[in-house]
Amino acid sequence: MLKRIPHTYVIIFFIIILAAVLTWIIPGGKYETKKVMVNGSEKNVIDKDSFHYTESNAQTWQIFSALFSGFVKKADIIVFIFMVGGAFMVLAKTKAIDNGIFRFIRLTGDLKKKRFFGKINIDNIIIATIMTIFSLFGSIFGMGEETIPFIMILVPLAISMGYDSITGVSMVYFAAAMGFAGATLNPFTIGIAQGIAGIRPLFSGIEYRFFAWLIINTVGIIFILRYAKRIKASPEKSIVYKEDEYWRKNSEIKEIEVEKSSKRNAWIIFGVIVLSMFSFSYFNINTNIKIGNNYTFSGPILPVLSLLFLVTGFFSLRKSAHYFILVLLSFTIILLIIGVMGYGWYVSEIASLFFAMGIFAGIAGGFSSNKIAESFIEGMKDIASAAVVVGFAGGILEILNDGNIIDTILHAASNSMTGNGKIASISIMYFFQTGLNIFVPSGSGQAALTMPIMAPLSDLLGISRQAAVTAFQFGDGFTNMITPTSGVLIGVLGVAKIPYEKWFKFIYKFMIFIILLALILLLPTVTMKLNGF
Repeated sequence: MLKRIPHTYVIIFFIIILAAVLTWIIPGGKYETKKVMVNGSEKNVIDKDSFHYTESNAQTWQIFSALFSGFVKKADIIVFIFMVGGAFMVLAKTKAIDNGIFRFIRLTGDLKKKRFFGKINIDNIIIATIMTIFSLFGSIFGMGEETIPFIMILVPLAISMGYDSITGVSMVYFAAAMGFAGATLNPFTIGIAQGIAGIRPLFSGIEYRFFAWLIINTVGIIFILRYAKRIKASPEKSIVYKEDEYWRKNSEIKEIEVEKSSKRNAWIIFGVIVLSMFSFSYFNINTNIKIGNNYTFSGPILPVLSLLFLVTGFFSLRKSAHYFILVLLSFTIILLIIGVMGYGWYVSEIASLFFAMGIFAGIAGGFSSNKIAESFIEGMKDIASAAVVVGFAGGILEILNDGNIIDTILHAASNSMTGNGKIASISIMYFFQTGLNIFVPSGSGQAALTMPIMAPLSDLLGISRQAAVTAFQFGDGFTNMITPTSGVLIGVLGVAKIPYEKWFKFIYKFMIFIILLALILLLPTVTMKLNGF
C-alpha cells in the first residue's frame, strides 16, 4: 500500500498541471487591495467588495517555467530553511545534546537510589521531564528526524525501567511531535507559514500558542503516564511484548561516544561572543519588548543577558565544551525571542543568528573548518526536500496568478463559506489541513502549498491570518504521529522495532481525541485579537 502513495514532488507537480488546466476553465477575476494600519504599520489587504471578472490567461508550457518562478519568489524562505537546517546539523554533530540527555538519565538513576526519592514515583518525574524537554525541542526548532538517534538511548532506558518500547518512543518521538503540533517558535512551520502569510512580527501570537502548547502537552504526558503505569503493573500485556525481547536482552544504557572537544577553541569562542554581546549592549542599553497588543516592557535586557551569558558560559566551560554548547543553544533561543519581539527580526536576521550559532558550536566542539562545512552541507542535504517543496509549491501560485484565476477561486471559496459563519469556516480550514497532511507530511511544504490561499481567504472571511496559521499548525502537526507517509514515523518505528500496525492500534484513539481537542483550542482564535497582523 505504501509504495502506491505518490512522492510529495509528484503530488505537487500534478497540482501544478491541474492549476494550469483550471486556467482554461475558470474565468479570470481580480480583487483590489487597500492599505490598512495594523499594529502601527501599513499592510496591504484584499478589499472584499472589490471583486470583478477579467479575462483569464490560459497556461500551457508555463507549468515548467512556473517552477523556476516559484523558486525565485520563495528564495528568502528557501535560504532560511537551508541555513537553519545546516546550522542544526553542525550542532547535532557536536553530540552536546546527546551528552546532555545521557547525563540527565544518569542523574535521575542516581536519585532513585536515595531514600527520599525512593518513596515517590520518580519514574513519572523522569518520563514527564524527558517528554517536556523533547516537546520543547519540537516546539522551538521543529525536532523531527533528530529524534531517531535518541530512540537508541531511551527505548533501552524504558525497558530497563520496566516499561516497553512504546513508552520509550513516546518519551522521544511522541513528545517531540506533540511539541511540533503545539509549536511556539518552530521556524519550519510557524516561521514559514507566518512569513508566507505576511504576518509581522514573525512568531507573533506566541502568547496563545504557548497556552495551547501547555494544554496539548499536559494531555499528552498524562496519556503516556497512564499507559506506562499499566505496562509497569503487567509488562506482558504490552502489545509489543514479543518484539521487546530484543531490547530486554540489550537494555544497558551506554554513554554516547563524543569527539574530544578543544576547550581552547571553546574559550576563544566564549571570549568573542562575550565581547560582541557587550558591544551590542553598549549601543542598545534599553530594549522595548512588545507583549501582546497593548503592553510594552522596556529595560536593559541585552546588558543583563550579556552578563548572564558571561557567568553561565564561564562555569559551563569549566566543566566541558559540551555544557558550553548547550548554554550557547539556550541563549540563541532567548536572543531569538528578544530579537523578534524587541527589534522586529525577520527571516534574514533569524537565519543569520542560527548560522552563527552553528559555526560557533562547531568551533567550540573542536571541529576543523572543513568538518563544519561538511556538517553544514549534510544538514542542507537533509533539509533540501523541504526547501524544494517550498519552491515547487510556489510554482502553483505562479500558475494561478499568471492565469488570473486565483482571485476567482478565493471569491468562490469565500462565498461558499460566508454563510457558514467564522467558526464553521475555520473548522473547514483545519480539517482540510489535517487531511492534506496525510499526503504532504512536510510542515514547510504544506505551509508553502496552502498559506498563499488560506491567508487571503481568511481576510475575505473576516478571520485573522493568525487564526489561519493556527489552523495550519494544528492540522499539520498531529497526524504526523499516525500517517504511514511520514518518513520520520516509519524511521522511528523501524529503529524501535515496533510494527506500524501495533503503533496504530496504540495511538489511533488518542489521535481522534487530540484532533478534536485541537479544534476546541482553535476556535477561540476566531474571536480573540492575537498579537501581530
